[in-house]
Amino acid sequence: MILKAKERGNAPQLARYLLAMRDNDHVELHDVRGFISDELVEAFGEADAIARGTRCEKHLFSMSFNPPAGAEASIEDFEKAIDQVEAKLGLEGQPRAIVFHEKDGRRHAHAVWSRIDSERMRAINLSHFKNKLRDVSRQLFLEHGWSIPRGLEDRRLRDPLGFTREEWQQARRAGLDPKELKAVFQHAWKASDNRAAFEQALKERGFWLAKGDRRGFVAVDYRGEVYAIARYSGVKAKDVEAKLGDPQALRSVEEIKAEISGGITARLQDFIKQAERDAARRYLQIDFRKAEIVGRHQEERRQLTEAQEERWKAETRKRAERLPKGFSGIWHRLTGRYAKVKAQNEREALEALHRDRAEKDALIIKQIEERQAIQRDIRAQREAAQQELLRLREDVARYKNLDRHEPDYRQTRKREKNRDDDDRQRGHKPRRRRRRGPEIGF
Repeated sequence: MILKAKERGNAPQLARYLLAMRDNDHVELHDVRGFISDELVEAFGEADAIARGTRCEKHLFSMSFNPPAGAEASIEDFEKAIDQVEAKLGLEGQPRAIVFHEKDGRRHAHAVWSRIDSERMRAINLSHFKNKLRDVSRQLFLEHGWSIPRGLEDRRLRDPLGFTREEWQQARRAGLDPKELKAVFQHAWKASDNRAAFEQALKERGFWLAKGDRRGFVAVDYRGEVYAIARYSGVKAKDVEAKLGDPQALRSVEEIKAEISGGITARLQDFIKQAERDAARRYLQIDFRKAEIVGRHQEERRQLTEAQEERWKAETRKRAERLPKGFSGIWHRLTGRYAKVKAQNEREALEALHRDRAEKDALIIKQIEERQAIQRDIRAQREAAQQELLRLREDVARYKNLDRHEPDYRQTRKREKNRDDDDRQRGHKPRRRRRRGPEIGF
């Protein structure tokens, strides 16, 4: 599994994020341990209150457990992985919560521990936890027979198209996939050997090079979104300066925005709005298909949960009836029969728990497979919308001064019309012409 972790505070905000359905198909609070309350928001409130008695600001340790794409991980697999992390970091017995998320046909888990040792009122030190988690992650890949990612074998081989949450949010505002966005910058970077070539390569893709207020070299798109060159190109800041020189020779972000705004004419704005409406229409179709299948899956899980709860109650009553009461119970305790019945009940209860989990895992895996099949179609539609938006950016850069050529074009059409009228007055048939006009890529 891919393990990501960080120390953090602001427990109420984290609880709201973990329970949010906005970006997830399914959210399940699986386990809450070591808190008075079984509700996540209240439990994290307890952790916040205890931490106030210490000087620790980042009193929570938050982790995500992500199996590789296409892998089937059961509830037990996630719990074993979480237990291994606890043992590795020395968090055994600490208050903990586990939440499952499902999105785009993939399932992952979030585990959050309180770092505060309530007996000594001090935070547990998690030194070098990234190195320790990398060892656990590699061990999990080997145990399950999954293909180990290159970045886990060697940090120098990490995916250059990986992105942070901030980059994901920025790409989402622009209507693009963050990997597509990074690929554009990295391709432009590799294809150029100086600033002029890099600036032209970016401009052909709908981005303008500028000097940033804090980050040196940045790029600006027609929407006014600002992108850090070093971050999106996947290179170090010193390498950017070595290739591009002094950023003070470039215009500022505000100047670039003013130029783009002045160059986008009314006609081009109509083309932009139409292209964005077409892309939005595709996304609406995607959201509708996803909402339909997610709603059906949620109903199936609700029905299974209710059926299992009813069965569990009936089986619990049946096991309770086996235990004798009154004088008979005393006699059974003396003869040892009571202990045998109790052990049998405990064994059957454990078997019933494993059975219910297996049924739930089977249903979830079946639904995930169905969701992944739909996700392939959704991904194809999303990629088509992405390509439309990327072409739109190129067209904005190429044709943003389109209306400057329109007066000559209109005058040419007017002269041709006048000649046609003269031909008709003389009794001649108007000549056939090949219509010419501005060739645009929308």
